[in-house]
Amino acid sequence: MALDLTKGSITPTLLRFALPMTLGNLLQQLYNVADTVIVGQVLGKDALAAVGSSYTLMTFLTSILLGLSMGSAVAFSICFGRRDEERLKSSLFMSFIMIAAVTVLLSIVVFVFIDPIMGLLKVPQEVYPLMRDYLWIIFWGISATFLYNFFACLLRAVGNSIVPLVFLGIASVLNIGLDLLFVMVCGWGVKGAAIATVIAQFVSGVGILLYTLARQPQFRIARRHCRFDKPILRNIFQLSFLTCIQQSVMNFGILMVQGLVNSFGPAVMAAFAAGVKIDSFAYMPVQDFGNAFSTFVAQNYGANKPDRLKQGIRSAVKTSMLFCVVISILVCIFAKPLLMIFIKSYETEILSIGMQYLWIEGSFYCLIGLLFLFYGFYRAINRPSMSVVLTVISLGSRVALAYALSAIPQIGVLGIWASVPIGWLLADLVGAAYYYTQKSRLFAQLQNGGKSL
Repeated sequence: MALDLTKGSITPTLLRFALPMTLGNLLQQLYNVADTVIVGQVLGKDALAAVGSSYTLMTFLTSILLGLSMGSAVAFSICFGRRDEERLKSSLFMSFIMIAAVTVLLSIVVFVFIDPIMGLLKVPQEVYPLMRDYLWIIFWGISATFLYNFFACLLRAVGNSIVPLVFLGIASVLNIGLDLLFVMVCGWGVKGAAIATVIAQFVSGVGILLYTLARQPQFRIARRHCRFDKPILRNIFQLSFLTCIQQSVMNFGILMVQGLVNSFGPAVMAAFAAGVKIDSFAYMPVQDFGNAFSTFVAQNYGANKPDRLKQGIRSAVKTSMLFCVVISILVCIFAKPLLMIFIKSYETEILSIGMQYLWIEGSFYCLIGLLFLFYGFYRAINRPSMSVVLTVISLGSRVALAYALSAIPQIGVLGIWASVPIGWLLADLVGAAYYYTQKSRLFAQLQNGGKSL
């Protein structure tokens, strides 16, 4: 099932690799969307606000593990491009131990500091007990999230994007079924939604682990691979740490915005929760296309094929922009029906706020689509620090503008929504300027086939 991205027609190959990733992550979104739809329709707006705010926090926590796994996957892809199986297995061992240790530490921290964390998020009193109940259960799924993301990134690094999709599909169907059972039949409320999600996460995490061990002999490590090679460890740490920083900064900025949103009350919280879900679905395909593009770049980087990379860049930009234009039009036209998936029709205030959010965000998906390509490109050519810079610019300006604009009475919550595309634009301008001023140097480095790694 592995797909060699160093061969074949570029655009069809990229799309063939990206499609299962996109479908997989769309299914992953169903974990929380299922919770949101069922909770919002059955339990009301306070429960919807609690689950929606929890989603933002969990996205931040997951981004730490995802960033570490994605960074390691770049090293795996380069080894695969070079056909260096020994280095691949050594990298696999060291990255697994490193990320597993972070997972254990992260799990301890969130359980110990759950109340201070909720305090920082400015959770309203009427939502606080519901959100705490939900989070206490959801936190038990962090280790399962690590297992799924690590092995999914490993398989995708060598061109296998089908298997992660299969396990997510199984888990998503299970999650929805258990949501209906625990919330609607058993009457367990938000706790039932959380239990359903955790069970589904363990099914996907443990399932993909067992599959990889049983069906992928090229990843089975021997005793000689179970040692710490300093150059390999340094490379793994650099790629993983900076990618983790990039992912974490991105989601920490969103978490800070969530705290600001919460200060406007449950109605705005509920509208934001529903709007973010729609947003996530809308630009998820271009985010995954950016990740697929990153694997494409990394494999060709390791295989020393700079001309193919240049063609791939042009193809990726055209494909991503075309998709974003179509999605922007659809989201803006169908904003209200999309929101009504999560919100009852008589909640007119929430619907109105949510539509404003989607009209502003949805008009500028091209900007985030281009930004995802920059992230993937710089990460794959061993410039993850540039991805961090772009993330800091995007999220830093978003947070600063959100707080500044929303403080103006005439603007209010609209300032939070408007700050998002402004942040995307500023980051795109810096990413493009860096690319064009450093283009000759970047491709001279690529001519070396990534020998510095």
